[in-house]
Amino acid sequence: MPMVPAETRRSLATAILIGIFSGLLVVCFHITIDFIAFVSVAATWDFAWVLRLLAPAVGALVATYLVRHTFPEARGSGVNQTKAALYIRDGYVAPSSVVGKFAACSISLGSGNSLGPEDPALQMGAGVASTLGRRVGLTRDQMRTIAPVGAASGIAAAFNTPITGVLFVLEEVIAAWSAVVVGSIVLAAVSAVVVVRWFLGSQPLFRTPPFELRHPSELLPYAVIGILGGLLSGVFIKGIEALHEKVEQLPKRWSFFLPGIAGLAVGVIGVWLPEVLGPGYESMDGALHGRFVWQMLLILGVAKIVATLLCFGAGTPGGMFAPTLFIGAMIGGGVAGLMRLYWPFPMSAVDSYVLAGMGTFFAGVFRAPMTSIFMVFELSASYVIILPVMISNTLAYFVSRALQPVPFFTMLARDEGVDLPSAEEYRNVSLLRVEDAMQPPVEGMAASGPRLYPDLPLDTAMRLLGTHPVLPVASRAEPSSVIGMVTLADIHRAYGISRPPGTVETVAQAARPQ
Repeated sequence: MPMVPAETRRSLATAILIGIFSGLLVVCFHITIDFIAFVSVAATWDFAWVLRLLAPAVGALVATYLVRHTFPEARGSGVNQTKAALYIRDGYVAPSSVVGKFAACSISLGSGNSLGPEDPALQMGAGVASTLGRRVGLTRDQMRTIAPVGAASGIAAAFNTPITGVLFVLEEVIAAWSAVVVGSIVLAAVSAVVVVRWFLGSQPLFRTPPFELRHPSELLPYAVIGILGGLLSGVFIKGIEALHEKVEQLPKRWSFFLPGIAGLAVGVIGVWLPEVLGPGYESMDGALHGRFVWQMLLILGVAKIVATLLCFGAGTPGGMFAPTLFIGAMIGGGVAGLMRLYWPFPMSAVDSYVLAGMGTFFAGVFRAPMTSIFMVFELSASYVIILPVMISNTLAYFVSRALQPVPFFTMLARDEGVDLPSAEEYRNVSLLRVEDAMQPPVEGMAASGPRLYPDLPLDTAMRLLGTHPVLPVASRAEPSSVIGMVTLADIHRAYGISRPPGTVETVAQAARPQ
């Protein structure tokens, strides 16, 4: 049995440590947010509405001051900052960004601003990974991939769902990976969730009721929810883009006060609709158990859209994951409740559509369809829900993509003046293979020495052409049978690079047996 290289063993062991420390940090993060919320927006004395009205504005101002004047590295939602660490800074995340993210987002979310803790937890996990990676002396190449490992542990701990954390990082943060990277990400995510469940309990984020599909015709209502979720998410992204453009045109002195103004507007909404304040986990759990009528679900969904647009557009510290789940859940349940009045076939309870709706808005905004599908599956632990969720989330993804071609995080990165790669763009780029460049073989050519196969990437051929002027292309069914050949000129032609005339003929002549 081959021995695992020492560097690989060290990377995997470091991943476990990253998961443990990230999990502990997220536990403290949740406790701090809950404590601040308990003494502010959850107060029960007679004039508690006054505190509920003012707390988001005060919290937004304090959190914004911390980020802008004390911890400037903690700006942004967290996802793009983690991607920047991967693609720009060789995996480096400043420790001060972890401290700043923890403090600013605890205050912002705990005081009731309509944002979530998952994106900040992702960046804090990346910061933990960066610090530990340097402490244990990881190589430069290993440090470049350490940020996604910490990101997966952070978001998995925040959601209490390891699969969701792994898939989101693979879908959005990194575009290519190896077995060691995937193994490290999985180990870190699982370790973080184990720690969170040790301290906060093994209960999932939401108490989901049993799911059922009463009639095959129900797939059509799920499709309708997916289309609506895609339309809303596309409009939502355009709204954030428009708000950012308006904010940039304002005088600089206004930029500090905008989060406070947005927080005050959220407080006004929260006086009548307190369910909208903060991440909204309890309200989503209530929607899953029939606490709201369908009209109230739609009202809460629209109110959350407005509150989130104001907070995120104003630059209030916090993430977008929880708001997208909230909006999708409320819109999904509200639309299903309305359709039940007129749908001629049997339909499941509204809470089933609340659960499926969570993933539609998430898939439309973040362009992470696989993450959204498995997130709902992981929350519900029901195989029956897979088909309806696949339909609704896939439709939401394609509709949103048609409305807003630029991915959400790419748009934010460009607003911040950086150009970060998008995993969606990588998925849409066709890979050139040997079969795209090969030409018919010369007569008598043999498949001896290094050989290629038609399905291999052209990069493989370029590495071998450094020592061989021409390479035979063999059939995988009959490796001794030559079906083509590749030269450097052929690769140039496949990539559209101009070449001197006669190059192909010259190399082909050299390949003929003497």
